[in-house]
Amino acid sequence: MKHVLSVLVENRPGVLSRVTGLISRRGFNIESLSVGPTENPTMSRVTAIVLADDVAYEQITKQLHKLISVHKITDLTDEGAIERELVLFKVNAAPERRSEIIEIANIFRAKIVDVGKSSLTIEATGDDAKLRGLEDLLRAYGIKETVRTGKVALSRSSRD
Repeated sequence: MKHVLSVLVENRPGVLSRVTGLISRRGFNIESLSVGPTENPTMSRVTAIVLADDVAYEQITKQLHKLISVHKITDLTDEGAIERELVLFKVNAAPERRSEIIEIANIFRAKIVDVGKSSLTIEATGDDAKLRGLEDLLRAYGIKETVRTGKVALSRSSRD
């Protein structure tokens, strides 16, 4: 099962290595990883998508809690969290087909960020389903390169 793990850690060298090492040493795959500073510059948030059954996932979180540099662990798997990812597509784009590709990008609220003689580079953000949908449509034109960030996730605000 896929688990979305949000870990608040100290923003210091070596912390990410200890967190990911702990997970990988136990034989679990990290499908997606994103790390960045928080509103507090002394802290970073690690968002990891981990493939593990519930028992193994519980073991991972217990072990993470033992690390001194880990301050808080939040499981966002079942919370209906807000998840986003960034993807860049470099697509074959002959001049006579560019308008079609630009229309597709506009439908998905994506941006054209680079124009070459025979290609367009498109930037899109969103959830996995949206990005897969865009990729499926662009595949017909020929995708030269794709790069994706790891997912970032945040719990939704409570409705007061």
